[in-house]
Amino acid sequence: MSIAVEIAPVSFTPGAVKELFKLKDQQEIGDDFGLRVGVEGGGCSGMNYILGFDQKKDGDQEYEIDGIRVFMHKAHGLYLVGMQIDFQDGLNARGFTFNNPNAASTCGCGTSFSV
Repeated sequence: MSIAVEIAPVSFTPGAVKELFKLKDQQEIGDDFGLRVGVEGGGCSGMNYILGFDQKKDGDQEYEIDGIRVFMHKAHGLYLVGMQIDFQDGLNARGFTFNNPNAASTCGCGTSFSV
């Protein structure tokens, strides 16, 4: 008997994992919430990334990535498969960054892309 294991479409760097656990703890986010990763229309290049704690909704797929409960709408996987999320804490930039191999172009803000 074979068990199918669904591979998570996105990954996190160790810095992103550390920051996500820190945010969850600081904001006292309950275990019924997970991290929503997705896309929405808008931004300089046509699509924006969604990243924030939320409750599971109809149409979501759920993943466990590095100990983090992650929710993603099924349709968003097409745009996000292979993406790595990092957290930068430097002098020039501070915040989450998205390294998306599916993006044909990105804008200077780093949170908007086109396919």
